[in-house]
Amino acid sequence: MAELQGLIDNPWFVYPFVLFLSLCVGSFLNVVILRLPKMMEQDWRCQCEDFLEVAESQRADTKAVSLSSPNSTCPACGHEIRPWENIPVISYLLLRGKCSACKAPISVRYPLIESVTAVFSVATVVIMGPTVAALWALVLVWALIALTVIDFDTQLLPDSITLPLLWLGLILNYFGILTDFHSAFWGAVVGYLSLWSVYWLFKLVTGKEGMGYGDFKLLGALGAWLGWQLVPAVILLSSIVGAVVGISLIVFRGQGREVPIPFGPYLAAAGLLCLWFGAEIQVAWYAYLGV
Repeated sequence: MAELQGLIDNPWFVYPFVLFLSLCVGSFLNVVILRLPKMMEQDWRCQCEDFLEVAESQRADTKAVSLSSPNSTCPACGHEIRPWENIPVISYLLLRGKCSACKAPISVRYPLIESVTAVFSVATVVIMGPTVAALWALVLVWALIALTVIDFDTQLLPDSITLPLLWLGLILNYFGILTDFHSAFWGAVVGYLSLWSVYWLFKLVTGKEGMGYGDFKLLGALGAWLGWQLVPAVILLSSIVGAVVGISLIVFRGQGREVPIPFGPYLAAAGLLCLWFGAEIQVAWYAYLGV
């Protein structure tokens, strides 16, 4: 904590530091987004094979994937990405969006995620001010970016991100970093149980599952970071955005109503807004309720 305080005592250094750090984190988030679902799939396959007692000779022969191995390669030609080809955003621009070996196009998503991570991180420090709370809040911002893209890609919200995020929120707020511990504790409880209740009510009425358990855990984590007072605002904002996007997809793209739409990105967007403008949202919320 003393190191963080020393950093914010030099505000001229904070913003360049956050920009550089968040660009590097954005590059790492690209790895997490791509590999974590594959790691989960491998783990599930191994568990199923163990449960079914599949012989070693009959098990799927797949190369183990982790966040650190194998080294990043071009998906088209297998060219191993060298360090100077992996500088966030800059390498993409210098390579003109193409592999240095086979000239196959590189997805613009990689520099986009790096740029979004940097913009959101700097915005967090600008809005919240160069404080210890803002620097810790960057962890929440980075986790929400990773969860958003993973949920869009796979409709999964990995426990390996949501659960540590929940516990970290409780631990930080035990020391009053973003809110008091009482609010954080009940925020986690209310956040989880609110969507859990909606899930079971919907299932009892329709016989269908309206959302996944990852959504409960994500809202519980947001409650642990932001406090129970902002949980209703997160639910309301995410529901409004989700409804607008869902209706737009049905009307303008002809997407069937039976096609599932991930809810995690809308929870993440609402959580980010409440992190940035929580006080203003809370005042507006209480004014609307006439409290």
